[in-house]
Amino acid sequence: MSGFPANVPAWAALLAAGLVLFGAGLTFIGALGLVRLQTFYERVHAPTLGATLGMFAVLCGSVVYFTGAEGRFMPIELLAAVFFTATTPVTLIILARAALFRDRTDRSGEGVRVPLEGECEGVVRTPPDVVTDPRRSDAPQGR
Repeated sequence: MSGFPANVPAWAALLAAGLVLFGAGLTFIGALGLVRLQTFYERVHAPTLGATLGMFAVLCGSVVYFTGAEGRFMPIELLAAVFFTATTPVTLIILARAALFRDRTDRSGEGVRVPLEGECEGVVRTPPDVVTDPRRSDAPQGR
């Protein structure tokens, strides 16, 4: 017993191997995106897309292989694909919303949002009572 069934057609084995390698490559690219991208909001997309598309290709390869081995359609992997495809984007949305909530909340405890480190570098803010634009309705009206 070599571990490789002899009753799998060569075309099914080659197609399954190609799909599995393609899916593994997409997942690897998603992992590289996780390492290379800078911010959380950029990092969260690459692994999600890589994992979803890579998983789909790997499961398609599995369906092709086991369909060729059994001689009948084997849709068991499609159930895993449905659950994985439904949960991965939902997880992305929940993580992104949690990060956005964290970034928008008060960090000082005094009811004022404190900017994140490096968020306002080089930005000069003018207090609202010293606004000099006469087109704004809240600007002081000097006569």
